[in-house]
Amino acid sequence: MKKFITTLKNIWSIEELRNKIMFTLILIFIYRLGSFIVLPGIDPNKLASLSQSTQGGMLGLLDTFVGGAFSKASIFALGIMPYISASIFMQLMTILVPQMAKIQKEGESGRKKINQWTRYLTVIVTAFQAAAYIGYLKSPGNQEAIIPAFSAYFWVSTVIILTVGTLFVMWLGEKITDKGLGNGTSIIIMIGIIARLPQSFIQEWEARITRGAGGILMILIEILFLIAVILGVILLVQGTRKVPVNYAKQIVGNRQFGGARNFLPLKVNASGVMPIIFAQAILFLPTLFSFGGTASWTKYFTDHTNLGYMIVYSVAVIAFTFLYTALIFNPKQMADELKRNNGFIPGVKPGQPTADYIGTIMDRITFPGAILLAFVGILPGIIQLLFGMQQGFATFFGGTSLLINVAVILDTLQQIETQLLMRQYDGLMSSGRIQGRQQGVGATL
Repeated sequence: MKKFITTLKNIWSIEELRNKIMFTLILIFIYRLGSFIVLPGIDPNKLASLSQSTQGGMLGLLDTFVGGAFSKASIFALGIMPYISASIFMQLMTILVPQMAKIQKEGESGRKKINQWTRYLTVIVTAFQAAAYIGYLKSPGNQEAIIPAFSAYFWVSTVIILTVGTLFVMWLGEKITDKGLGNGTSIIIMIGIIARLPQSFIQEWEARITRGAGGILMILIEILFLIAVILGVILLVQGTRKVPVNYAKQIVGNRQFGGARNFLPLKVNASGVMPIIFAQAILFLPTLFSFGGTASWTKYFTDHTNLGYMIVYSVAVIAFTFLYTALIFNPKQMADELKRNNGFIPGVKPGQPTADYIGTIMDRITFPGAILLAFVGILPGIIQLLFGMQQGFATFFGGTSLLINVAVILDTLQQIETQLLMRQYDGLMSSGRIQGRQQGVGATL
């Protein structure tokens, strides 16, 4: 406890770090405040049906990412998700389209072009999603919340406000990245997810107490199990396979360069949370043809506790893990970089044999990583069946929410620890350095 208090004092004593933390907290407060401002033309007292219809499925996941703003018909109802969708699309294009890859390799000017195109695409995606959201608000059961006197202007005003709201949230994320603790987009998503935790925990608490004796004991067991799951996800996020690399000695004049031994870290979960996001998006598409999900077969795509859903979801996550890893991981490029820097793997010839060796290792570690990622994805449904807990609280035991929270918290703590070590203070932990997601491979979201 004494070391913890000392660490807090050290953090607060660094003016630059203190300003970054305060700046980040202020922008987070602004974001959360905007999440409670209801769209013009909406009666907030008649949004109960909207909240009920967003529980579970893809809409429930979206509502979790935006901190409940979707079910509140807020001006930030779409949150930063359109920007995430546009960023993912542009990232895939830079991998699949050679011209885009060439622009990205142009350095700072190329990255500025890609970022500008991403912003333009965000406006288009937000406008389409805003129109779909209006259709959702006008569906039976939800249209009662729209004030009749405002219905003539509702479509135009809502599209404009939702688009501006998303762009404003995107601007907040960029400012947190530039002047705050970094990873602004990820921090905004994490805050939206954590904002649902108190309400979900209260609902779980009330349900356990209502059921009778043993409720408090079950709550304690669930909390201990949640801690164990978080520890397991940390291992999955940070797990690496270290490939030994030697560098040849070079003598230039009277100085010697190279000759060092290093490691090439290969991530067990190189694809991050992208396979889970892709799998959930694909499984959500069939429900669009069921007119609200009333068909009997939609349980295989929306019910997280259904065995069929778990099987289809797991297969989709494993398939997308291999696909996305193959897109973002280039063993040939890594082999060329090693050769260019006079590095080699002991016992392996430089060039194509090195690329084949790295590719083989990556395939071997990707398979268990994909299985573990699929297990984390279906874990909320399993937990809900085993403990009989509320669906809202069960979502924090796995899936995209837990993966994003763990990864972003690790990254943020690493940023703080780096600032401390730069000024010769002790780190946040006495047992070693905190490791966030490595930049590049697997650092998406």
